[in-house]
Amino acid sequence: MNWKNVLVIVAMGFLPISILAQANILNAKKPEEIGKKTEAQIEQDDDNHLAYGYVDDRDILWSKTVWETIDLDERVNFPLYYPTDTMQIGKDRRSLYHVLMKNIKNGKLTDIYTDSYFTEKRKFSDLTATLRKVDTTDLGYEQINAGEQISREFINERDLDAADIEEYRIKGIWYFDKRQGELKYRLLGIAPVAPDVNFIDDESIDPNANKVELFWVWYPSARQILHEAKVFNNRNSAQPISFDMLLNARRFNGVIYKEDNVNGDRRIDDYIFDNALFQLLESNRIKETIRDREQDMWAY
Repeated sequence: MNWKNVLVIVAMGFLPISILAQANILNAKKPEEIGKKTEAQIEQDDDNHLAYGYVDDRDILWSKTVWETIDLDERVNFPLYYPTDTMQIGKDRRSLYHVLMKNIKNGKLTDIYTDSYFTEKRKFSDLTATLRKVDTTDLGYEQINAGEQISREFINERDLDAADIEEYRIKGIWYFDKRQGELKYRLLGIAPVAPDVNFIDDESIDPNANKVELFWVWYPSARQILHEAKVFNNRNSAQPISFDMLLNARRFNGVIYKEDNVNGDRRIDDYIFDNALFQLLESNRIKETIRDREQDMWAY
């Protein structure tokens, strides 16, 4: 047996029982008992996110803030998108959007902002116009003009759900920690992106020009919530990982679309027009510049 596999198996044996896909599934005598932990499991459970270490400003030798797009059409990013239909699946499996919206509604997640600079805070009541469309049909207007009470069937309601999310945008900072002597990344914010709900079913609108950021989440305050929500592991369904682990480990493919710069943090498509290939090359150039920074620190 490969020694690498042996070490992985041994390491997995020391992981807490709480990270199992469905706790107590092999000991359950009834379906209702699946997911219920025993007292011994609860005592041994230490399922908290790994806290960030303190970084003094004087230890940051160099930094660069970047904004990235995570396209959910790419296979590597599927764990952030699926499952979109939760009717016939266990409650332990939810998409990232579902997890965010659930905790915004119940009040556990409150650090919600309008943009990636986190200047204006929002509440769930403020998101109604962004997440829901209510429209009246022509027959409904005829009832109103006739002085009648409008029938419910003449009111169209459209809510954004997990299936409508097309991408995520994240904001993070790359920095060189001179105390540790290495280049590190810290995720600062994340935003779901979907078509404008007012034009989502209008085929005459260009889909690429119709995308809007629904809200921005200050990521550090959402870590425990995302740590408790597990992501399906294609390689081993008995050992899922958390959304927090997936995002902090950068187990996704992101494309840089903006960096902090002297031109007001302008986007790449603001100075490279109508050329997707050149925009991608510029994104890769920025990425390589950041990657080379660590090597340059050790060049004499």
